[in-house]
Amino acid sequence: MKDFATGAVCLAVLGAGVMGRGIAQVALEGGMAVKLFDTQTGAASRGRDFVADMLRRASQRGRLPAAEAEAAIGRLSVVDSLSALADADVAIEAVVENLEVKRKLFAELEAVLPPTALIASNTSSFRIAAIAAAANGKDRVGGMHFFNPVPLMKLVEVVATPATRPEVAAAFMALGRRMGRVPVLVKDGPGFLVNLGGRAFTTEGLRLVQDGIATPAQVDAVMRDACGFRMGPFELMDLTGIDVNFPASLAIWQGYFQDPRIQTFALHESLYVSGRFGRKSGLGHFAYDRDGNKQAPSADAQVSAAPTKAAVLAEADPALRNWLTERGWPVSTADDGQCPILAAPWGEDATAVSLRTGADPRRLVCLDLAGDTGKRVTVMTAPGADLAVRDSAIARLAGAAPVTAIHDSPGFIAQRILAMIANLGCEIAQIGVASPADIDTAMTLGLNYPRGPLALTDSLGAAKVLRILENLQRITGEPRYRPSQWLRRRGLLGLPAATPD
Repeated sequence: MKDFATGAVCLAVLGAGVMGRGIAQVALEGGMAVKLFDTQTGAASRGRDFVADMLRRASQRGRLPAAEAEAAIGRLSVVDSLSALADADVAIEAVVENLEVKRKLFAELEAVLPPTALIASNTSSFRIAAIAAAANGKDRVGGMHFFNPVPLMKLVEVVATPATRPEVAAAFMALGRRMGRVPVLVKDGPGFLVNLGGRAFTTEGLRLVQDGIATPAQVDAVMRDACGFRMGPFELMDLTGIDVNFPASLAIWQGYFQDPRIQTFALHESLYVSGRFGRKSGLGHFAYDRDGNKQAPSADAQVSAAPTKAAVLAEADPALRNWLTERGWPVSTADDGQCPILAAPWGEDATAVSLRTGADPRRLVCLDLAGDTGKRVTVMTAPGADLAVRDSAIARLAGAAPVTAIHDSPGFIAQRILAMIANLGCEIAQIGVASPADIDTAMTLGLNYPRGPLALTDSLGAAKVLRILENLQRITGEPRYRPSQWLRRRGLLGLPAATPD
């Protein structure tokens, strides 16, 4: 097989849209010759001009020497027929997301490409095996799923079908590295790796809002401030577009035979059918002005109560006692019947804590110690709580960090979403979609997560994640929260999440 890592390579790019242009650019920067084809009259020429302009801009910014930029432009050519691709070593299609169109194109490519040439699809919607169904040489077909914008997003998912030869997958990995990307090897399936793994972040956020536990602004604030995500799930959905992420969520859920762990919810569909697509329509989970600025309510609890002077613990909890002591809270051993009763449960709601410990539910205030509590603290109370007592605790907490007050919820906000991300990452490892290392690489590079799901599992502790999920499943009675066997075994054995079988 040709040396795709360093040898002379001619790459055919089918489709001169946003993705095709980006693929062409990084291939040229990797020293390859590129032939650009598009069925729309003039599209390939416009694509060539766009890529040339991007390369020259990169040179002006000092990212690429001028001589290299001009040499790269010289390796880019436009062709007006598939027959002109007869000398290509590899072809990557980036045409419209229509299965029949892609199948037809693959069949036509096979007729003109040499038998040694490799064929890849950049699809994000379809199984590679479904596209390759029309091909005779299915063993030379795979996926190279780039992310938009290609020149800036370093990740590429190399997707291998059951028919893809190992050496073909290895060649695609080498191509990805040559293009300056970080390739991860992924098994063919609905959503591949990143689009599958990203379901937990958004769908659990939707569940919290649909159940009336918190508002979109509250969920986003907690995930940004306490958990280190660049964007919360609701502002992320509004940015990508509800018209994009709802159908994707539905397709992946159906592709995995309606696994409850990746199920989306009626709130998501309601926005979709009403045309509330997010920033592009001016209204989604939030409203946006003409400049795209988000109009959102504050996530901070506003109280007028005087800060409490004391508190008691619902149960012996050294971690909570130390947390309070570090912040100057006088923790009393005697309950005066008036001050807040504090607890820091994992995976339980305030109702369960009250029933288990005997704490007065009217004065019980639960704190979430997951994440960076120096940037935001989340509190919750049981139904019927004395809000004056709650507010006195909030007033004391707010002196050190913003406070978000939510309704009763097993696992608060952060614990639930983090545990679901961790669990889905472990399940992806369990079913062999990718290696543990590639799972974490893909989720950090593809979605800008602060850490990958397996590293997240270790940061919380696999045993603690397992505890959160078991409590969620017990309290809600839902299979949505069933722990992955990968997680269960490592949590029980005290092993790192990336420990191989």
